[in-house]
Amino acid sequence: MKDNRSFFEKLTGSMKMDEPLENDVEDAFDKKPSKTGLDTESLYEDDAEEGQLTIDLYQTPTEIIIKSMVAGVKPEDLDIAITRDMVTIKGKRETERFVKDEDYFHQELYWGSFSRTIMLPAEIEVEEADAVEKHGLLIIRLPKIDKNRQTRLKVKG
Repeated sequence: MKDNRSFFEKLTGSMKMDEPLENDVEDAFDKKPSKTGLDTESLYEDDAEEGQLTIDLYQTPTEIIIKSMVAGVKPEDLDIAITRDMVTIKGKRETERFVKDEDYFHQELYWGSFSRTIMLPAEIEVEEADAVEKHGLLIIRLPKIDKNRQTRLKVKG
């Protein structure tokens, strides 16, 4: 059975109030609780599922700025694909396995693959885009296309 909860719902153990419970009350008592209070098995059972990266997206008069926390991810492990109207950020946050799962009392950090595709509110100059990571904060600067810019062409004879 596919778990259709969002990443946040899986992470916090919350559920949507407008949806009916799928399992009977008896099923809840048959399940062994985890030490964290979260059903950690369902968090990691689908390896293909990715976490969604949180972002801030804003503009200045000349550029669009995207900021995201990517703490624990090496800059070379980030993949940023840009088109004139869209940005996709992918990466993977890996944990060093020094601690056994049963030794955790509480575990909330997200480990694994993540991605985010952002539709941009304006077209950008792809060749002039810039990305910097500092202290876990990724900043992507995307210069807007200046539609009013003109140039003169000389006619060759």
